[in-house]
Amino acid sequence: MEKKELTCINCPMGCQLTVTIDGKYITVTGNTCPRGEDYAKKEVTDPRRIVTSSVPVRGSETKRISVKTKTDIPKGKIFDVMEVIKKTTVNAPIEIGDVVCENVADTGVQLVATQRAK
Repeated sequence: MEKKELTCINCPMGCQLTVTIDGKYITVTGNTCPRGEDYAKKEVTDPRRIVTSSVPVRGSETKRISVKTKTDIPKGKIFDVMEVIKKTTVNAPIEIGDVVCENVADTGVQLVATQRAK
């Protein structure tokens, strides 16, 4: 049996969670809502993160725009995604939600703009 202590990041409550892993069974205590249990189980079996950063813009007074992965990606792919982001430049105009990279670092996830540039 293995125990892990986590702080839930799904809401501002920041519940202190205890996750007990016993073979294929996972139990979670300390959560005040179901989201905490879901987060803890996912975190110990398949940790994932949303990546946010910025990229340069050509043809605009705005020099950089913010971008993010549209959904969460495997935690182990964060550095691969950042390598793609470092090499990425966009052309103005660009709108919020525009796809900057279709399948960033072979994650199956889009990298999207979260800022406009005219």
